[in-house]
Amino acid sequence: MHKIGIDLGGTKIEGILLDEKYNTIQRKRIETHQENGYDSIVKSIISLVNELKEKTSEEITVGMCTPGVTNTNSGLIKNSNTQCLIGMPLKNDIENILGCEIAMENDANCFALSESILGSAKGYDAVFGVIMGTGVGGGIVINETLHKGRTNIAGEWGHHTLHPNGNGCYCGKQGCVETYISGPALEKRWLEITGKKEPLQSIVQDFSDEKAKQWKEEFLENFGISLANVIDILDPDVIVLGGGVSNIPFLYDEGKEAVYDKVFSDSVDTPILKNSLGDSAGVFGACMI
Repeated sequence: MHKIGIDLGGTKIEGILLDEKYNTIQRKRIETHQENGYDSIVKSIISLVNELKEKTSEEITVGMCTPGVTNTNSGLIKNSNTQCLIGMPLKNDIENILGCEIAMENDANCFALSESILGSAKGYDAVFGVIMGTGVGGGIVINETLHKGRTNIAGEWGHHTLHPNGNGCYCGKQGCVETYISGPALEKRWLEITGKKEPLQSIVQDFSDEKAKQWKEEFLENFGISLANVIDILDPDVIVLGGGVSNIPFLYDEGKEAVYDKVFSDSVDTPILKNSLGDSAGVFGACMI
């Protein structure tokens, strides 16, 4: 049986067709165009699945990872930073059009699962997978099995309160981790400090300027507190970082030390690793669910 995985992201939708041993048969990326609304996204997903189905004569399963989670009672999407999905029956709508059952899971959960089975966290028992990109999310995998929690929100460290009465968040609360260490939040803070509108890749090239040092120190402080809280509660065997922000090199030395400094232990050696599957980790995880 072959597997189709769909990764619905804020800017791109990736589809992949794998064989039984996770070898890639076909893959394709298209733009999400969330500005065109929910119905447009559903049509794009259906089109991509049908295109991949044509590449195999085998029976298939379809798995999909999304920003946010499906409410276990209502079947509606919640907690999504792709806000046109919130309150919509995405799984049900896609199943009705395709005429088959699909599996659907949070994108950070899919990331954590694929990295624990195929990627950097392979061989570790308790894995915390981190997404730091357009948003901030997380997934917990224990012995290669997802831990989703009673209400399907386990691992959502991006909406821990980092600073009470702090930055406003789309979720309606203030001071969420996501509003400080996501890619857009970091670029926004750079603009506030320097008056310059620059992409994150450019910002991290040079820290000789005092304002740049301030930006970096704030980032490290917020990153350190946020992940130290996770370690204090979960104490995972390994943490794997993913998303665009995970490409910043200093997170794996200075960032790790910033985390260790805040952990409630005089002896902490939790590995904090960069992902090995890149931005395709989610789509591999979608196949695995």
